Amino acid sequence: MQTRSDDVTSLLRHAPLTRFLIARIGSITAQQMLMLAISWHMYDLTSSAWDLGLVGLFQFAPGLATTLVAGHCADRLHRGRMVAACLALQAVAAALLTAATSTHHVTRDALLALSLVLGAIRPFQMAGQQALLPMLVPPRLLARSMALSTVVQQTCVIAGPALGGVLFAISVVTVYLTSAALFCFSALLYFFVRYDFTPPPREPVTADSILAGLRFIWSHPLLLGAISLDLFAVLFGGATALLPVYARQVLHVGPQGLGLLRSAPAIGALCVGVFLSRRSIASGVGKKLLVAVGIYGVAIVGFGLSTWFPLSLILLAVSGGADTISVVVRQTLIQLETPDRMRGRVAAVNTLFIGASNQLGEFESGVTASGLGVIGSVVAGGVATILVSLAWSHLFKPLATRDALH
Repeated sequence: MQTRSDDVTSLLRHAPLTRFLIARIGSITAQQMLMLAISWHMYDLTSSAWDLGLVGLFQFAPGLATTLVAGHCADRLHRGRMVAACLALQAVAAALLTAATSTHHVTRDALLALSLVLGAIRPFQMAGQQALLPMLVPPRLLARSMALSTVVQQTCVIAGPALGGVLFAISVVTVYLTSAALFCFSALLYFFVRYDFTPPPREPVTADSILAGLRFIWSHPLLLGAISLDLFAVLFGGATALLPVYARQVLHVGPQGLGLLRSAPAIGALCVGVFLSRRSIASGVGKKLLVAVGIYGVAIVGFGLSTWFPLSLILLAVSGGADTISVVVRQTLIQLETPDRMRGRVAAVNTLFIGASNQLGEFESGVTASGLGVIGSVVAGGVATILVSLAWSHLFKPLATRDALH
């Protein structure tokens, strides 16, 4: 039975968690604004779609080299201070852009170089954040805390670009300066997040210690199933890259409609996230996880076939809600099944898989669209996601039969 001690208000009574969530609001909003400003600034300078693509590539590629090292650091260092250092470096990058823009010294190469730096920093921040949250609340509240953190993230994903657009009407310098201020604010909050931290014994950094997270996941079928499920479900089922084509050629709704299409999954995610932050899944979590992934695939198939704009919005919202169930269950299981000494390295591998699924998913959508057409690409991806859900129910029995989040 739901008790007062389990509601959202009870979660927010945990001061470290509240500080963590407020810091996430500031940092995610700043990152969304900064990425928007860099992309727009690059296009304003070069009028090149290719250069826009390079911005994304330069932010993703460094993570392939730094992710496993970031996980090792998250298991050796104070995680709050590690995240604070990452945000402070991003504040420096935003401040440099503020100064360079004010003096008209921003160039294409400078934007690409800073994108490269930001991409190298991001895995350290992500590994630290994921490994930090379980240290801030009792295990019985972890699933609700994960859901509440997801609500915060989705809210900022919606509000960050919108705020950036408003500030852009003043000047791009205002966007960069506001981002720098938010990064500094969040860094201070993370620096003062308190949890029981005992520095581990000093050990040399070796390939064996860095790869320990990969070996740990490979030896635990439940973790391997949960992490790989996200990789393949998003890889095949992502339709985000093709939304501009749908808005123009299929639904005929223009740029305003495109904005609504991009927001619809986040709105669905918000609704489900709020529900899960108040009432976690009590039983049959493995089966419900796989069903949620299947529903996500069905919604993507429906969206691919829809030519009615309101129905398309509803289906995208359903996909966002189903994905949130998947995210909360998977992330909670990963944290609960991983000992604290390994959480950073496991979180780093998980971050790498998430990044790969998003980036490669956009690439996969483009490739299949060139062969099957836009509608065929989205429908085929949704069907593939449904098949992944069915396959994982047989390939990873410990995941499929998991009953409770404890």
